[in-house]
Amino acid sequence: MDAQGRGRADDIDPADQWVINPNTGEYELRLAPSAPQPAVPGPRRAARPAPAGVGAGARGRTAAPGRDTEAVPGREVPPQRRRRGAPEEPLPGRRGRRPVQKKSKAKKALLWTGGIMAFVLVGTAGAAYLYLEHLNGNIQSVSDDGASTGGFSKDKAINLLLIGTDKRTGSGNKGYGDSGSVGHADTTILLHVSKDRTNATALSIPRDLIVNVPDCETTQEDGSKKVIGGTENVRFNTSLGQDDRTPSCTMRTVTELTGITPDNFIVADFNAVKTLTSAVGGVEVCLAKDIDDPDSHLKLSKGTHNIEGEQALAFVRTRHSVGFGGDLSRIQIQQQFLSSLMRKLKSNDTLTSPTKMIKLAEAGTKALTVDSQLDSIGKLKDLGLELGKLDTKNLSFTTVPVLDNPAEKVKATVVVNEAKAPALFETIKDDVSLTAVKAQKKKEKAAIAARLKGTKSDASEVRVRILNGGAAAGSAQETLAWLQNDEGVTKSENAGNAEAALSKTRLEYAPDQADQARRLAAILGLSGSAMKAGESVTNSQGLPTMTLTLGKDFKGAGVKLNATSDAPDVDKSTADEVKCAS
Repeated sequence: MDAQGRGRADDIDPADQWVINPNTGEYELRLAPSAPQPAVPGPRRAARPAPAGVGAGARGRTAAPGRDTEAVPGREVPPQRRRRGAPEEPLPGRRGRRPVQKKSKAKKALLWTGGIMAFVLVGTAGAAYLYLEHLNGNIQSVSDDGASTGGFSKDKAINLLLIGTDKRTGSGNKGYGDSGSVGHADTTILLHVSKDRTNATALSIPRDLIVNVPDCETTQEDGSKKVIGGTENVRFNTSLGQDDRTPSCTMRTVTELTGITPDNFIVADFNAVKTLTSAVGGVEVCLAKDIDDPDSHLKLSKGTHNIEGEQALAFVRTRHSVGFGGDLSRIQIQQQFLSSLMRKLKSNDTLTSPTKMIKLAEAGTKALTVDSQLDSIGKLKDLGLELGKLDTKNLSFTTVPVLDNPAEKVKATVVVNEAKAPALFETIKDDVSLTAVKAQKKKEKAAIAARLKGTKSDASEVRVRILNGGAAAGSAQETLAWLQNDEGVTKSENAGNAEAALSKTRLEYAPDQADQARRLAAILGLSGSAMKAGESVTNSQGLPTMTLTLGKDFKGAGVKLNATSDAPDVDKSTADEVKCAS
């Protein structure tokens, strides 16, 4: 009792021994159950109210002589509380706590890092707030002038326009080429991130692509509005900077070209390349040959290198020493660079380094210009979280399909390849990834090949009716005569014109006519993609027959057909690949 009264016996705080009796509502002294105190001799007295200030928080109090410490029968007095920090012992009749499961070293490291960061932010809340305000002050934003969708949404696909300008402002940049450039759209990528965030497509738009730049309303530095007239058949890079055009004009040009309206834009200048690569400790690139380019100041040997700062800028600017020495060759260099930067940004080496993250925040907010929908750290953070869900192996890089400009003798510009580009634009607009298209095409090829494999009926057993579905007039009758007279397909007939025109010739058949279909496909030169299994139909005699519809691709009786897939056939790579520039 004396030991407890002096302050600390068995890690029990005396103040914690005063507990309230739920039956009387009064405070009573409750000593340790292991050493119950005997009742005081003499008549039983009613408990007195606890003196003012005595309670769970009072310290250094001892029991008054004669105080009743026994609980009222039938009611249990709460046990004394354990001192904070004292080891917890299981109560009688209860199981002890389950042993804590050890975390993996990786999780421990991550939790440790997160804990340190949380401690710093909480312990320096005022400084953290001021730092965020400092970063917000770094951000440069300009109006999108109504050219965007109004900003990205977390529940929709994201279309982000990334614009790299050739503006030479900043330390050491005037020595690169056109020192007086107003800042054209030198490198432009439309980044499409799928709705479910499982994949993305980065579409590069060549700066020398001939396009129509539409009229665009711009916000001037003084806040006034100005409509800048559009121009036809000009280089894409003039959609920014030329005639005081702002990034919103580039947005409108991209929409007119692809049919896709960007949600937001981010503009980066030469300084962005230098400072961002230095912030993450450099990015890894690969060369298939030695390069010494006096124009971009890039001098690197064959092999793999870690580059940052001036060297990184020289790498993304080089073009005369790679490929065919033009802008299309430089796009491949830039795609390799961005792939490597993306991998570095998502690596644990970057994400778990407070120093790198702070450098990255400083560099990004100072070197990038964003639209007015992304004008705060909070908004940029939300966008970053959405982009961070993407696995780089499902990020595909591709370029707008182009052809040399036929109007030029000396090839300096390119034009859209109308045979390939529209399908690619629709694929992106429909939120279909190029990695998925590649897998689907492989699956379709296997299925198509299977249609052509198997037994074939004799030509005399093939029964087919022929329709003209877009071929030249008289094609059905011409084909009928050729099949009957030259190929022995005597059970055939001309069924006239189809209800609708087809771009490609198609052969429809019932499952039990597969042998006949394979024979007719071999005669016509049809691929498996032109063969469609379906329901049985009958000919003019009421007998089951196949249907051959001649499409716009029909080249004449006896000329073999080579049907192609509707899927866009474009050059592409993924961000997890490392392709050495040559």
